[in-house]
Amino acid sequence: MIVDRRDLDFILFDLLGMDELLRHERFAAFDRDACTQMLDTAQAIAEELFLPIAAEVDAQEPRFVDGRVEMPEGTGRALRACAAAGFFALPFALEHGGLQAPRVLHTAASGIFTCANTAVANYAFLTVGAANLLAAFGSAALRQNFLPPMLEGRWFGTMCLSEPQAGSSLADITTTATPRADGTFSLRGSKMWISGGDQEVSENIVHMVLARIAGAPAGTRGISLFLVPKRRVDESGAVGASNNIALAGLNHKMGQRGTTNCLLNFGESGETIGYLIGEAHRGLGYMFQMMNEARIGVGHAAAMSALAGYRHSAEYARTRIQGRKAGQKDPAAAVPIIEHADIRRMLLAQKAAVEGAQALCLYAAQLVDRQEIATDAAEAEWLGTLLGLLTPVVKSWPSEHCLEANKWAMQILGGYGYTRDYPLERLYRDNRLNHIHEGTFGIQGIDLVGRKLGGDNGEALRRFAAQMRETAARAGLQPTLAAEAARLGGALDQLERTAAALLGCADIPRRLANATVFLDAFGHVVIGWLWLWQALAATAARGGDASADERLFLEGKILTCRYFMAHELPLAVARLALCATLETSSLDAPAALFAL
Repeated sequence: MIVDRRDLDFILFDLLGMDELLRHERFAAFDRDACTQMLDTAQAIAEELFLPIAAEVDAQEPRFVDGRVEMPEGTGRALRACAAAGFFALPFALEHGGLQAPRVLHTAASGIFTCANTAVANYAFLTVGAANLLAAFGSAALRQNFLPPMLEGRWFGTMCLSEPQAGSSLADITTTATPRADGTFSLRGSKMWISGGDQEVSENIVHMVLARIAGAPAGTRGISLFLVPKRRVDESGAVGASNNIALAGLNHKMGQRGTTNCLLNFGESGETIGYLIGEAHRGLGYMFQMMNEARIGVGHAAAMSALAGYRHSAEYARTRIQGRKAGQKDPAAAVPIIEHADIRRMLLAQKAAVEGAQALCLYAAQLVDRQEIATDAAEAEWLGTLLGLLTPVVKSWPSEHCLEANKWAMQILGGYGYTRDYPLERLYRDNRLNHIHEGTFGIQGIDLVGRKLGGDNGEALRRFAAQMRETAARAGLQPTLAAEAARLGGALDQLERTAAALLGCADIPRRLANATVFLDAFGHVVIGWLWLWQALAATAARGGDASADERLFLEGKILTCRYFMAHELPLAVARLALCATLETSSLDAPAALFAL
């Protein structure tokens, strides 16, 4: 199997208590059996249609031929099966034609497709994000015409932010939108790095495009959001002529090659018509919904790529015969390499990163669900604040440390890990892109320290730290977890001291000089908390009539918690202590130092 369903069930139900969420009337159509059926279906489609073509779509990446995209036919077959089973519609409200499932279930199911084939799963991921944006901010007419085919998987979606001269700096975009007499807009400009920006799989593509209306304020305050279809759509929702969005070329990346990545020109060969989403000049605020949703998705994709690598390397380690146990010299006593302690160290490092990141991403998805059904305004506000605080971590920690897990997976295979005989090198290349997607590590660090931490003078962090301390207090009552609870408590002490030091620095550039280091260390603390929480849940589930396999699974949770607290959490404490000094070597280094 491509995923560990026992671990997924453990996180969803034993850890996050999803049964309680399912009792809410919003999710009346979903009980535990229904959730299991959806996950079973996702796994079957992923293993039958997504996984077998993963190597093919990587080797035969999309080609730009006569202004059109050519790609393997298996991509369309896999996505049509995914759509027919309801996975595009899964998280959407009934009123929009969706199945109204919990977001956490959709995240878990989507992760199965991603684990099998990230490049193909990306098309569904982007379409759901664009449809969510339309459902939240589009007019009734736009929702009526564009949502049904998107939820049915007949039309796909994208997000068009970056431009050739403006990558992450959205204040510098130059694409223009000129009002037309009928209330629509004529768009002109170029968009770069557009994943899924063109293909022949779907009947239409719904682009969510950031552009400026003439006379708009400068900077990000003057950006508006437009729905711009690849092919024009009439008032009845029928697809018509080309909307003059020219595919100017394909970008060829090191990974996720089965996903087209495009340079698109709007209005180059004729008028490109778009529809304003929401109010003028508020587009970036709207787009942040899709961007933040995508950040959680990118973090989860990183975790699932690492999960695939972990499972491949564990299987290889169990079957590869090489070497002897320490102290054994008998040539006939060769053992599987999993018998060597350093191999198990690398497997533990992967398990700690993968299962920690999986818990983090599903916890964040459940925060979305809990906020949506909250009846108390203060609780809903807090859940949104907590999700905002954690979003940079959800995006960046898996992208960094689950990529490292893919490295360990390759290492276990030795020279074979670098060959195409095994999927490890492809998984590593695929995962490397997640470090860039939806904002680099540095951008996420600035978001955390500059906006989230500085925005409320650290109040959200202090409240979340108190929540993590409650887990440590409960774990401290368990003799087998007392040492790990103490380690988390010490890390939280250092986290709060460091946050206070950063907030006490009025020199903004100096405060932000180590923002990425702080983000990484904060992520380690959060993952440490999640591992202690998992160990607590595993401890509570031990005993009784549990099978030998179940007891081994639960003991594995407790042991991996011990590993993370001993090997990884101390690194966070050291990095936090460094940040607290407000060290400025990177800030002080002159640009001329790096001249060639």
